[in-house]
Amino acid sequence: MPSIILTIIGINILYVSLFTLRMMIVIKGYRLLASIISMGEVFIYLMGLTIVLDNLDEPLNIAAYCFGWGLGVFIGSKIEGYLALGYVVMEVIVDSSDLTVPTKIREKGYGVTSWVADGKDGKRLVMKVLAKRKNEQKLKKLILSFYPKAFMISYEPTHFNGGFMLGRLR
Repeated sequence: MPSIILTIIGINILYVSLFTLRMMIVIKGYRLLASIISMGEVFIYLMGLTIVLDNLDEPLNIAAYCFGWGLGVFIGSKIEGYLALGYVVMEVIVDSSDLTVPTKIREKGYGVTSWVADGKDGKRLVMKVLAKRKNEQKLKKLILSFYPKAFMISYEPTHFNGGFMLGRLR
């Protein structure tokens, strides 16, 4: 009996982790990889479901299925966070209009578009910086090393067209 419970939990962790990862991969546009993952995912799902349906007389088996599902979502999202697929755009607004900083950021391999804007208290330097998602924290630390009080917003772009960095991104 405990081995069935552990099997159900393990299968669901694996299945739902793959499900979560596949969904995130589809959103990022990796359709072929998502299709391949889905084949393994559905195989594991059917194995687990068969075990649960054959043992519905035990409420612990159903509870194990639910517990494994929850852990699978958590682990799948952790895996995707570790892989950090895709790109991020960071918008940065700083008090200074020191135009040498965008060049320093470009020298570190990031794509930067910058302009001077009007803020409530005067001129501001605004930068839009493109980076791989796995480098987001490194980029944030770099910007904070120049501007500890920088205002930053980051988001994930869904489409790219043009720009000198486009070839480097693919």
